[in-house]
Amino acid sequence: MKPVFDTPPRTIMEVYKNLPEGTLAELIDNVIYMSPSPVKNHQQVLQTIFRRLSEAIEDVGKGEVIIAPFGVYLDATSNAVQPDIIVILNTNKGHSKPNGHFHGVPDVIVEILSSGHKDYDLVRKKELYERFGVKEYWIVDPSSKETLGYCLQDSEFNKLGNEKRNITFKLLKLTISF
Repeated sequence: MKPVFDTPPRTIMEVYKNLPEGTLAELIDNVIYMSPSPVKNHQQVLQTIFRRLSEAIEDVGKGEVIIAPFGVYLDATSNAVQPDIIVILNTNKGHSKPNGHFHGVPDVIVEILSSGHKDYDLVRKKELYERFGVKEYWIVDPSSKETLGYCLQDSEFNKLGNEKRNITFKLLKLTISF
């Protein structure tokens, strides 16, 4: 068996990049956060939202919709996440290669809450996405089907409101039901 590192890593990003494929981990402000695998209702809601977004965005050529696990490198040194769903519109300046990850800031991020980790998505990741300039951020509770959205305005997230079984994307001019 080959060792993970031939030489000791010099940065936390090097450690993160060398985690085994499929590891549910994110790097936020130079700290690695690990997550257990999602449960069934999380995945069912994720799949439904992904399908609806994909039909509305990819099928009409407006951009890409990518589902987790998929690496999003917000910067080169200390922040890499695996959002549940990202939307990258054709006008986005970020870049990815077919065999690589996305480097930049997605236009829209959707996170499905996991039990026991609500503050992680509601506070820590919300602050991170706001700081990096994600245009729209939605949080979905898979148990109650409640959604909470934020839209970036003047470098700050403004609450779009709460909905139930719907997400009304301001940026995409689209409402989806799940």
